[in-house]
Amino acid sequence: MADILVLYYSVGGAVRRMAELVAEGIERVPGARARLRTVPRVAPVTQVAAPAVPPEGSPYAELRDLEECAGLALGSPTRFGNMAAPLKAFWDGTGALWLKGTLAGKPACVFTSTGTLHGGQETTLVSMMLPLFHHGMLLLGLPYTLAELSTTRSGGTPYGASHLAGTADDLPLSEAERALCLAQGSRLAEVALRLARK
Repeated sequence: MADILVLYYSVGGAVRRMAELVAEGIERVPGARARLRTVPRVAPVTQVAAPAVPPEGSPYAELRDLEECAGLALGSPTRFGNMAAPLKAFWDGTGALWLKGTLAGKPACVFTSTGTLHGGQETTLVSMMLPLFHHGMLLLGLPYTLAELSTTRSGGTPYGASHLAGTADDLPLSEAERALCLAQGSRLAEVALRLARK
């Protein structure tokens, strides 16, 4: 079985739901298994921001999750058109893996959720791609052969799955957004398995 890491940060639950759908898409591919992981909050002042073990939901990611994965799906809410600080803090701690080239050649994709339709979905997706490029990962988008990319009236981009959550974070994922999350997970798993066979 190829382990595909679905690493995300979520506050209101939308990105977590997207991560679960991406994981479902991964597990639809025979021979692939999703590993859901999150990262702890960071605090603006020196204090403990989160317990050592999350009280519920996905476990916190460790560097070994990156070492052991055959592919990576990375998800974050947008923060002023950028990935959230907790996810950025996690990537800032991956220098040892970068030096060894641990992630080089592994496939990856990104996904996000925003409060407004033009709230920086695409810039957030690109911001998440930058550390992955530096690690030598192979970035996958969503092809326009997926009809939902052309018909969606909410989230969905060729750079990765996206969701319009609303300013109160109360909008459920649309059918198109759900379909694109599932497709993104399946595509990542298929490519990871092809690369593993070489």
